[in-house]
Amino acid sequence: MANLSNVMRTEFAAAINQIATERKIDPEEIYEAIRQALVSAYRKQMGILDEEFYYFTKLNPETGESRIFSAPVLERDEETEEITKWDETQVKEVTPPGFGRIAAQTAKQVILQRIRRSEKDQIIASFQDKIGEMITGQVLRMDRRSVVVDLGRGHGWMPPEEQMRGEFYRLNSRIAVLIKDIRETPRGETVIVSRADKNLVAKLFEREVPEVASKAVEIVAIAREAGVRTKLAVRSTQEGVDPVGSCVGQRGVRVQKVIEELNNEKVDIIPHFEDMQLYVKGALAPAENLLVELDEKKKLITVTAPDDQLSLAIGRGGQNVRLAAKLLGYKITIKTAAGKVETQATGDEEYEIDTYDGLTDEAREILVQNKLTTLNDLVRFQDKWLAMEDLATDQKEILRQRVEQDIKDQAARDAAKEAMAKAFAEPVAEVIEETKAEKQVEEPAEEK
Repeated sequence: MANLSNVMRTEFAAAINQIATERKIDPEEIYEAIRQALVSAYRKQMGILDEEFYYFTKLNPETGESRIFSAPVLERDEETEEITKWDETQVKEVTPPGFGRIAAQTAKQVILQRIRRSEKDQIIASFQDKIGEMITGQVLRMDRRSVVVDLGRGHGWMPPEEQMRGEFYRLNSRIAVLIKDIRETPRGETVIVSRADKNLVAKLFEREVPEVASKAVEIVAIAREAGVRTKLAVRSTQEGVDPVGSCVGQRGVRVQKVIEELNNEKVDIIPHFEDMQLYVKGALAPAENLLVELDEKKKLITVTAPDDQLSLAIGRGGQNVRLAAKLLGYKITIKTAAGKVETQATGDEEYEIDTYDGLTDEAREILVQNKLTTLNDLVRFQDKWLAMEDLATDQKEILRQRVEQDIKDQAARDAAKEAMAKAFAEPVAEVIEETKAEKQVEEPAEEK
């Protein structure tokens, strides 16, 4: 019998010590977790207990033997009602018959839980040092609107706001993601990954462009609307190195690799200039012949654009000027040659819908969650947002007016293009007819 007792003592103590050593856990943490679990198991077995008594476990750390005791409550915390003091002179053992089997099962479950928790803690800790780095993962599954990505050793969660607009994620497909953060969620600490973060673009160029990886070319600033367009300002730190050419690569092969990884998101690479006049004009490309006025103190830029360059400077839905404002860190106002203010961008707008007057934070959150962040999205998926019950009626009206105006503007643009094409086609047709007539006159002469 003594030998059996020694074996039990050795097995229990050795098992706890081995787990504690391998998982780098304090053995006392495991013992305390077992004590708490045993009290919970006792409460579950016995049903309703007298709340005037404090129940606790005494656990023999050598043999694993456990017993339940009760004692009258003397004091409780006024706010939490937690028991802070009990009568140790009236401690009574209340261990029920057959509790040993339940205690053994409970201890086993607690140990397994602590092992799993320890493993997760170690995985989370390993990713803590990788925040800001890019990693290639595999799409594991969809969890409502979030995407779960297999990162090799652990999973990453990509919530809707970290996903690229218009991008659909296929199971088992491999994607590059940025390790963005570790957040406390209902599931515990979770690794958050991103496809929308602007730093993902920087990491892709670092991977594809040796000059960026070696710091011969420096990425000065990035402005991005994920899934649509990115503006990237670069400069050389070594004489003789062309920063833009290095990033573009021969026949555009380097930048094309980045664009493919970003699911055909447009990428504009511009040179960084110390001369703000040149820098502003580069940021507003492809618009040309711009007149730029700077107010360094107020961080304001006023741009006067020729009528034929106005739409290029502003961009579709104001995107070009919005990205330029983000890139430069200035508020930009664009005027016509006649001095009329056409648009303004502060640089704080994350999405096109952020420029809509009257749109509430709640409505914005709903639209972002559903990846409806541009006017083009609202036009294409009008039936979707009109059917949303949680989107207020007055907010739908704001969006409806925007959509209707865009449809009218597009019709006007199409009519203008058609008229221009027609005006151009008529003279061309006349030239063709004249050429044919001249040829017919010349042919008989050649035959003679």
